[in-house]
Amino acid sequence: MPIEDTDAVPGDLGAPAFGDGPVCVITNRKSGRNSRDRNAVEAAAETLGGEIVSFSGGKGLMEAIEKVKARKPSLVVAAGGDGTAMAVAGAFVGTDVAFGVLPLGTFNYFARGLGLSTDPVEASRQLAAGQVVERHIGTVNGQVFLNNASVGIYPSILKVRESVYRRWGRRRIMAHWSVIKTFIRFRKPMRVRLEVDGDGGRYRTALVFVARSSFQLERFGLEGTDIIREGGFAVLLVNARTRLELFRRITRLALGTVEEGVDYDLFAGERLKLDVEGKRRVLLAYDGEKKRMSAPLEFGMSERPLRLLIPEKPA
Repeated sequence: MPIEDTDAVPGDLGAPAFGDGPVCVITNRKSGRNSRDRNAVEAAAETLGGEIVSFSGGKGLMEAIEKVKARKPSLVVAAGGDGTAMAVAGAFVGTDVAFGVLPLGTFNYFARGLGLSTDPVEASRQLAAGQVVERHIGTVNGQVFLNNASVGIYPSILKVRESVYRRWGRRRIMAHWSVIKTFIRFRKPMRVRLEVDGDGGRYRTALVFVARSSFQLERFGLEGTDIIREGGFAVLLVNARTRLELFRRITRLALGTVEEGVDYDLFAGERLKLDVEGKRRVLLAYDGEKKRMSAPLEFGMSERPLRLLIPEKPA
C-alpha cells in the first residue's frame, strides 16, 4: 500500500525527524492487559526514546493530552485505534508538535493508509526511521477527522454496534453482524441538500460518505483517490432507495464490482454544506466515533496542517 500523498509537503526533517523535545506515547490503560499490545507500546517508547502516558476512558484521554501538552513534546504518538488517533491529532493540529500513530485498534484505517505495518512492534520501528510531512486534515462543524465522516446508514451501524459490543464483546465478527442487523432495519433513504464548493443540489440517498483518506476507497475499488491526493474531499452518495437496492450495493461493494454513476455518485470539493430534510440535529459518524451535530454540517480543511510522522517505506 503506497503512502497516501494528499496535499502533504515535507516538514522540517532532522535527526531525529521530529525534533529534540520529549517524546510521549499516549495509550489506553486497557492495552496493558494484552501482552502483544503492551510489548508494542513499550517497544515504541524505547525505540523512540520516549515515555508512556496512559489513560482510561474518554475523559481520561483528554486529561492525558493536557498532561502531555504541559511537557512541550516534540513528538506525540497515539497508541490505539482510529478514534484515539483522531482525538490526539485534533489536539496537536496546527502546532509544531509532530504526530504519529501506533496501530492497536480493531481496523486501524488511518495507520494502514499511511503504510504502517499492522504489527505494532514493526510499526514502532517504522516511525523511528520515518519522516515528518505536513498535511491538512478534515473538519466538520469544528470537529476534526482523519479518515472520513458520514451521515445515514453508517452512523446507524455504529449505534447498533455499541449495543452488540456491550453484549458480545469487541470482536470483528460482531462489527460485521452490526452491519447486517442495521441493513435489515433499513426503511427509506434520506432526502439531503448538498452544496459542494457553492454548487448545490437535492438528493435521495442511504449514505453521504465524505472521505479525506483514500485507504478505504482503494480497498473497496471506489473512485475518489485522485481527488484526495489533490487536496480535496471525495464525497460519495450511495444510490439505494429500498432495502433490496441497499443489499445489492453492499454485495457489489464486497465483490469489488461497484460502479460510479450506478451504485453511487461522486463529488469533489474542499468546502461542503450538508442538510438532511426534517433534521435540525444530525447523527454524524467520524473515524469510528459518532455524535449529534446541529445542521447544516459544514466541512472544510484545517486552517493549519498536522505535522505527521510517516514511514519512509510503507509495509
